[in-house]
Amino acid sequence: MIKLVVDVSLPPAWVDVFAKHGWPAVHWSAVGDPRAKDREVMAWAREQQQVVFTHDLDFGTLLALTRASGPSVVQVRAQDVLPDHLEAVVVGAIRRYETQLQKGALVTVDEARGKVRMLPIGS
Repeated sequence: MIKLVVDVSLPPAWVDVFAKHGWPAVHWSAVGDPRAKDREVMAWAREQQQVVFTHDLDFGTLLALTRASGPSVVQVRAQDVLPDHLEAVVVGAIRRYETQLQKGALVTVDEARGKVRMLPIGS
């Protein structure tokens, strides 16, 4: 089972959404400095074996530039990032790609679908 850390770029309400679907989750603001650099969030998530859930495309860029094998990242590409708008597509993508997320993956979710790239990117 995956565990998620919700980045500060997304509302804390996502924590309850993930819990409702059986995935433990925490909002970054509850465990770290909200002004922390993306690298710090990534390092914490890797140490804690958590998947980063974010709206910030920099996390995917960091994975690509560093060719890191983790942590896994789920990034949302949409204007409206509230759970009442995206819950179904995000939950569907996480369920579909949960095995890949456990191994190391970048999952990108937009309003219509999700896609996955295994880590490290570029290998």
